[in-house]
Amino acid sequence: MNTQTKNNILAIVTIDESKVIGGSVPTFLARDEKERERIAILLSKVTLGMIHDLENGCYIIVRH
Repeated sequence: MNTQTKNNILAIVTIDESKVIGGSVPTFLARDEKERERIAILLSKVTLGMIHDLENGCYIIVRH
């Protein structure tokens, strides 16, 4: 039986590192909101992932 997870968090992009505690997901710290958005867009293109805004200063890149 194959129980592989199909939805994976590939990366987190934030401007506030205190919002992300530990974990095994690569986390990218941006200087401001403009850079946060740019990093998220580039990562989503490279990983073929989708960007989701958590509305707390963090974006996550997820593969569906």
